[in-house]
Amino acid sequence: MGALTAGLLLTTPQPAEAANMIKNPGFETAGPDGTPYCWEKSGWGDNDFTFETTSDAHSGASAMKVTLTRRVDGDRKAMVTESTACAPVVSAGKQYDLGLWYKTTTPDANVTLFRHDTTTGWQYWTDVKTLDMASSWTQATVRTPEVPPGTDQITWGVSVYGTGSATTDDYTMDQVPDVAPPARCTGTDDQCANGSWSVLPTQNPVRSMHSVVLSNGKVLLIAGSGNSQDAFNAGTFTSAVYDPVNGTYKVIPTPKDMFCAGHVQLQDGRVLVLSGNKAYPDPNGSHGYEGFKDSYIFDPKTETYTRTNDLNDGHWYPSATELGNGDVITFGGLREDSTGSVTAERWSDKDQQWLPTWKVNQSWSFWGLYPAMVLMQDGRLFYTGSHVFGNNIPGTGSAVYDYDANTITQIPGLQNKDQRDQSSSVLLPPAQDQRVLTVGGGNIDSNPEAGRLTDVIDLKQPNPSYVAGPPIPQGTVDLGNGKIAETGNQGKMYVSTVLLPDGKVLETGGALHNRANPVYESSLYDPGTNTFDPVAADPESRGYHSSAFLLPDGRVMATGDNPGNGGWNHNVSIYTPPYLYKGTRPTITSVISQEWKYGDTQRITVDRPIAKAELIRPAAVTHSSDPNQRFVDLPLSVDGNNVDLNVTNNPNIAPPGWYMLFAVDANGVPSVAQWVHLTGPAALTAASPHIHAFADELTGKVAGPGRKRAAQQVSPTLSGCDRHYGSVNVCVPTVFPAQVRKTTTARCTWLRQNHYGRLRVNGADDPLGLDPNRDGLACGKGDTRRS
Repeated sequence: MGALTAGLLLTTPQPAEAANMIKNPGFETAGPDGTPYCWEKSGWGDNDFTFETTSDAHSGASAMKVTLTRRVDGDRKAMVTESTACAPVVSAGKQYDLGLWYKTTTPDANVTLFRHDTTTGWQYWTDVKTLDMASSWTQATVRTPEVPPGTDQITWGVSVYGTGSATTDDYTMDQVPDVAPPARCTGTDDQCANGSWSVLPTQNPVRSMHSVVLSNGKVLLIAGSGNSQDAFNAGTFTSAVYDPVNGTYKVIPTPKDMFCAGHVQLQDGRVLVLSGNKAYPDPNGSHGYEGFKDSYIFDPKTETYTRTNDLNDGHWYPSATELGNGDVITFGGLREDSTGSVTAERWSDKDQQWLPTWKVNQSWSFWGLYPAMVLMQDGRLFYTGSHVFGNNIPGTGSAVYDYDANTITQIPGLQNKDQRDQSSSVLLPPAQDQRVLTVGGGNIDSNPEAGRLTDVIDLKQPNPSYVAGPPIPQGTVDLGNGKIAETGNQGKMYVSTVLLPDGKVLETGGALHNRANPVYESSLYDPGTNTFDPVAADPESRGYHSSAFLLPDGRVMATGDNPGNGGWNHNVSIYTPPYLYKGTRPTITSVISQEWKYGDTQRITVDRPIAKAELIRPAAVTHSSDPNQRFVDLPLSVDGNNVDLNVTNNPNIAPPGWYMLFAVDANGVPSVAQWVHLTGPAALTAASPHIHAFADELTGKVAGPGRKRAAQQVSPTLSGCDRHYGSVNVCVPTVFPAQVRKTTTARCTWLRQNHYGRLRVNGADDPLGLDPNRDGLACGKGDTRRS
């Protein structure tokens, strides 16, 4: 049992109230087939079970008993009948208090909700509460999340998914009264509608492209060499720790060039940093970027790096996804010889080391660079299609990878899959809904105008497919002569997506072309309505090597920008969302325990009524990619200012680690976060994960492990930069934007407009025709006169 027993416990039997949205709440009225009226038997999977109307009742003469005697998978449940006559009618946006009395002989039982969508019909909604084992009648109460748009009825009951029984009786359901006062604007009308941005007075001292929010509320900013070969040659590698409370930075000694490494928080709050930059490309083309095998752990308590054992391969630009048992899996990136890595790597949380190759399932597939791999509720991985540099992987551009079966199944529907380079993907709130949004993208090789495309996929469907979402709102773009309005299909790549505590997603930043032409636009995406609402735009350019992330106080921090001219934007922006201009914030006045377990009921106290609470995993973001970002709903049981939070029993929904706990009022105003620690497999002391049969009828092309191989050959111009010109931290595009004529004058004019300085020609070749007079300087005084 967790820090608190299941819900609010009463010791004397009490029948269901007369004013109740549940018909036949005590199973007293029989239906025509012998099953109680307005109740149905439900479930799935390979198991042996019985349903029984028993006289061992909490009140009256009848109760429902569901028993599993053998189980391989699936569940069994007695549910309110999915019919117009029996299922309670609900209103979108409202919440409902559910109650029941129960006895159980298994820890594997929870309250499960289904909803009726007016377009698509009945479908699973969510699990809201795990029932603690109870040998005598015990009451459990829980509040539903807000009813999603398009829902007109719901049904619910208790799922049994482990051997044993659950006997239930006296169900209740009531709508939660509307008690929220009207939102009160505490700022200007514009601030209350669109939020506001400010630029901090102190600049980021390092050229960081990696941002990790630590469990103490500080931010680790990793630069390594900061995309500077001079720093690399000097062995000057840097990180900084930013403290949002006092606005200070502390530069941290950094033992290796972690430029373009992978990173993820481990369940104990330390940060695992894997691979990085062994070498910059040689201008003569003998090699490209190289990834080393080194790996380090950053400890927030000591603010130091410690080396781990080595990876089996180099991985410059790798993915890093934490699994439900605390392990970390990584794919892709470049090896020590500049080829693509086909070696999957697995960090063992138990052994605290990288496992040897033979202990890790290998598909021998090249997933590209920074492939966005999102953990699904059943432990499989969804490759969203978001990646870095050029074309997507072959096929449909997105896939489900089943590590245990070692199979890759293509998923259809992603629009324009080869122009989703440095798009951003996010698991939408709440994580229990298993929906993913993919936003924007371009292609640094062909260098078209980045697009406005968005795609949404519901991984709860039997055969999920992306469907087109609403286009990204347009903002202004700087094409070299100041900001002008975007037109046509102009969108952005290098976009950031940030989960907010009110359940919306901030998308912000970006650029129109390969490391050029910043786009100034931000908007809030509402997962419930599938719409974007334009808000205030970051005044700073945020293109390549930028990131944005949520702070524990509910604001958003944005940092970085590394255009093709080699410059760096050290200014830091802070976004204050509209919800922070809507009156006083609720306060979490106490948390009984900071240590949480799966399936727990955890009590907090608040200073006034709240509508919802959630866990948000702190950011670990780079290159528009944070596949571990997630928002986990905590269904409530409410007793005045005492609120019991019901924690998911599925570690794949909320992988172990430190989370920000927010309490949110009915106006969407969040508290300042409290930190809680959701521990790993040992936390599953009672209930097992309730895994649902989602995405179990995939029809896409399936591939098993390929032939064992060492590497994947990749293009020497992988980064979209022509290394014949300038220093290695300068990126002259291999393909200029389409509006630039293929003449020396036009190309040199574009370079000047985008603030490129003096460009040396490296070697004898001049493939872009920037040095017609052959004096070794591109776009010199004599070059444009000759074109």
